[in-house]
Amino acid sequence: MVTIYNGKTKLVMKDEASGEHFLFFKDDATGENGVFDPGSNTVGGSVSGKGRTAIAISKYFFELMEKNGIPTQYLDADIDKCLMRVRHVFVPKLEFVLRYFTAGSMCRRFSLEPDIPFDPPYTEVTLKHDEQGDPLISERLCIMKGLLYEGEYQRAIDLLLKVGSVLRVELDRLGLTLIDFKLEFGFDEERNIYIADEITPDIWRIKDASGNIPNQVECAKMLVSALGIAT
Repeated sequence: MVTIYNGKTKLVMKDEASGEHFLFFKDDATGENGVFDPGSNTVGGSVSGKGRTAIAISKYFFELMEKNGIPTQYLDADIDKCLMRVRHVFVPKLEFVLRYFTAGSMCRRFSLEPDIPFDPPYTEVTLKHDEQGDPLISERLCIMKGLLYEGEYQRAIDLLLKVGSVLRVELDRLGLTLIDFKLEFGFDEERNIYIADEITPDIWRIKDASGNIPNQVECAKMLVSALGIAT
């Protein structure tokens, strides 16, 4: 097994013998100086067992998406080893963001108060580039930079909205309000599109019944309990 890419919370790995690809979920969490924040571009620290919890939650939500006809990169998972077997896809350096309420960077960038609802939900696409602060990027620039082909930007947005509909209903069932989330998408050789990477509290911001916004570590504990997920 060789490491192809070392990310903040995961490794992308390949089994050279079989040619299969895997994601290894680390115990690291994004944030700064021990304060965890799913919207951060740096690693804030590690939590023992976070990788096992994250892969178990991601497995649950990937399988939920598949049941709802939404294609994913996920194939299967070994929770004990924190390894998820995935389709080999090209994942452009883009993040697709869906917002149901104002929060986080949007409030800072546009001088908006938090918790203003969007109807319909608000979509953004950002370039994954830590040094440049993950700037917003348009369809035209995605095509110009060779990140996407014509029409794929809108295909990804359409799939993002479908994911949001399923995710929002499931979290609402648990008494949680989805504020916003971000996804990565991958493409196979035929340019079929799939949800890539993960679906865990590392990609979203939620509010509980008391109006609190838990960080990704706290949210993961809530989900494991509420869904009865074995980790």
